[in-house]
Amino acid sequence: MENIISLRNIVVEFDGEQILKNIDLDIKDKEFVTLLGPSGCGKTTTLRIIGGFLTPNSGDVMLEGKRINDLPPHKRDVNTVFQRYALFPHLNVYENIAFGLRIKKLPEKEIQKRVGEMLELVNLRGFEKRTIHRLSGGQQQRVAIARALVNRPKILLLDEPLGALDLKLRKEMQIELRKIQQALELTFVYVTHDQEEALTMSDTVVVMNNGHVQQIGSPTDIYNEPVNAFVADFIGESNILNGSMPRDCLVEFCGKQFECVDKGFSPNETIDVVIRPEDIKVISAADAKLTGIVESVVFKGVHYEMIVDGVDHKWMIQSTKAEEVGSMIGMTFDPYDIHIMKKAKEED
Repeated sequence: MENIISLRNIVVEFDGEQILKNIDLDIKDKEFVTLLGPSGCGKTTTLRIIGGFLTPNSGDVMLEGKRINDLPPHKRDVNTVFQRYALFPHLNVYENIAFGLRIKKLPEKEIQKRVGEMLELVNLRGFEKRTIHRLSGGQQQRVAIARALVNRPKILLLDEPLGALDLKLRKEMQIELRKIQQALELTFVYVTHDQEEALTMSDTVVVMNNGHVQQIGSPTDIYNEPVNAFVADFIGESNILNGSMPRDCLVEFCGKQFECVDKGFSPNETIDVVIRPEDIKVISAADAKLTGIVESVVFKGVHYEMIVDGVDHKWMIQSTKAEEVGSMIGMTFDPYDIHIMKKAKEED
C-alpha cells in the first residue's frame, strides 16, 4: 500500500515548549492507524496537524506526496469526528448527515442517495426524523460518523470518539468502527489513551510519549515485542526488571542467569527485562531459580492476579489457578517469554 499521509520532522511549540519533537510518521492508504499514549503525549496535536487545524512550527505534512502545510482544513480530503460530536441540535438525523452535502449544493437526489447509504452503514435506518436530543450517546456518535463520511473523504480522523460512552457500548462501537473502516476501505487515524481499544481495532499502533514516537507496529508486535520499558509498561501489564547480558542469548537478573533468544548486545551490557504476567508459570519452590511469597490474590474474571514478593522484585502473575496467600511458590518462564530491551536514552 502507498503512503497517503507522511509527516516529516514535525515540530510544534506552544509558549516556548515543544509539544511535538521532530515527528516522522507514514500512514498507508486504507489503513486503520491508532495514535496511542498518555495525556499530554502529543497524539491529539498530531491529529490536528493532519487535519489542518494546526500548522507545525517546522517540518512537512504530505498528502499523497504533496506538501499541504498551508492548505486549510476544508480544502483537505480529510474529515474529523471529535469526542464532542458537535451535532446540530436544531436539525434531525437526516439533516445533520446531509449538512455538508447541502453546503456543496449537491442535487437533492444525490443527497438522498448518499444519506441513505450512510444511514444503512451506521444502522440508523428509520431514525431519519429523530431529533438529536432523543438519541442515545452511541446513536449520536453514529450520526457524527455518518456526517463525516457522507462527503467521502480519503481520511477520517477520530479524536477519542468513544470516550463518553459506557464500557459495554464502547466495546460494541469498537467493532462497529472497524467494520465501517473495512467496508469503505478508507484510512482511519484514531486517537486514544486506551490500550485495549488500540489493540482491538488497529492495523498499526503508534505509541507516543513526551512528544516522541516510541514505537510503530502491529498490535501483536507492540504487545509481544516492546522496544523499551515505557511501551512495555504502557501496553498491558508487565514485570520490568534491571538486568545485564553476559553474552548473546543469556540474561542475568535477580542474581540468576536465564537463557533467552535476544542477540546483539555488548558483553555485560545493562538492559531492561520485561516478562508479561501471563507468561509466568507457577511451580514448586524447590524446583525453581526464582521464588517468592504470595502477598495477594485478586479474581479478575478470566484469571487470578497474584502479587508475589521475591527477594529483588515484586512480581505480578496472572493464572487460572489461585495460590494461597502466604505460600512460597516458584516461578519459571520460557526463553522466548523474556523480552530484552536496551536502556532508554534520556530525551530532551
